[in-house]
Amino acid sequence: MPTKNQGRMAQDMKRELIAIIGGMKDPRITGGLLTVTRLDVTPDLDVAKVYISVMGHEGGCAPVVKALNKASGHIRTEISRRMHIRKAPRYIFVEDDGAAYAAHISEVLRGLENDTGDPQGE
Repeated sequence: MPTKNQGRMAQDMKRELIAIIGGMKDPRITGGLLTVTRLDVTPDLDVAKVYISVMGHEGGCAPVVKALNKASGHIRTEISRRMHIRKAPRYIFVEDDGAAYAAHISEVLRGLENDTGDPQGE
């Protein structure tokens, strides 16, 4: 499959994933801000790795990722039905800690700014 079509397919899958996850009523998933940050699909459409970022969830990201991996069969069936594709990829949900890392870097930079006191460094 050409990369242009594969990229379009990945974007469509990401949009459908967001809709499916948003409609799930599992208490392990609700209660925080869940974001699908990235979706990587293998060229043969066999496996899709879905990167999830969760903020404001009481248990952190680990229980959400575990619940989504447990529901991956249901999600796979829904994607296949909604996108009218014969074979949907197996979904593997992993934690994306990019937002937490960016917040940490911002905090470190703020600390450095406060330590010097003078933005010019004089």
